[in-house]
Amino acid sequence: MAGILVIAEANDGGVASISYELLGAARQLSAQGGGAVTALIAGDEAKAKDLIAHGADAAFTATNAALASGTPDAYVPAVEAALQASGADIVLLGQTSLGRDLGPALAFKLKTAVAMDCGELKIEGGRLRATRAAYGGNARAEVTFRAALQIATVKPKSFDGLEADASRGGAVTAIDAAGTPRVKVLGTSKPESTGIKLEDATVIVSGGRGLGDASAFGILEQLAGLLKGATGASRAACDLGWYPPSQQVGLTGKIVSPNLYIAVAISGASQHMAGMAGSKNIVAINKDADSNMVKVSKFAIVDDYKKVVPALIEEIKKLA
Repeated sequence: MAGILVIAEANDGGVASISYELLGAARQLSAQGGGAVTALIAGDEAKAKDLIAHGADAAFTATNAALASGTPDAYVPAVEAALQASGADIVLLGQTSLGRDLGPALAFKLKTAVAMDCGELKIEGGRLRATRAAYGGNARAEVTFRAALQIATVKPKSFDGLEADASRGGAVTAIDAAGTPRVKVLGTSKPESTGIKLEDATVIVSGGRGLGDASAFGILEQLAGLLKGATGASRAACDLGWYPPSQQVGLTGKIVSPNLYIAVAISGASQHMAGMAGSKNIVAINKDADSNMVKVSKFAIVDDYKKVVPALIEEIKKLA
């Protein structure tokens, strides 16, 4: 096949973690016959070399200042130039604020289709086959493409990034192409965050509506702190105002894949389950033995969390 173009993203002066995950997905596709892996990123040569160290065979730097707007209008010409130079017939983007807009914009401009929010990708019969959630996470749909160019956005935490290999080499080429943004970004704001980011945590303790009130999250934060993890919440708990929306786990929140996910008083709605399905080990603490979360958990404690969590905290303190 012709090759794979990864649209990487910058974050806080470096490369965003989703970019490494996309490169991990691209390397898997390359091993299945997908061709060489090329990456495009807005920024300097240092970011491009970082992408090569993480799996790209070559990289493009989009140097035009218009790309700082982060709008698809600005990005489309740069991606077109990278496609022409690389000859790639697969484009991978993250299911991020950029990818959600840029994927469809590219598909419209280049007269093809885009598979959104994919969790699995593979080469089958020389073509990309993408798997994505359907019906609110209750089913999975497999899609392929009729047009030569195949575009997919990838759900965060669906693939593991590769460890950096400083010995890897590859060409870095500057691209100055950019479009004129039709939207003017007046400013950006980020939710205040302390400690470990939810999407990067290896241990997550999440609470749901079954906690009863917002004050219960205090004890969950204590447990998460002892386990050097982060605290999350279900959509129901966030909608009630009990916990910040930035900490919501689910299809409409953060997609997580920790080594340990402790679900406290969460029944297991489909959108929440889809958001934490990649967890390596799930522990449920719930009074309802028939809840979805209990059924999918590796270990379950069927009892009132008010009895279980304090006891669990005391036992963990003994091991500290």
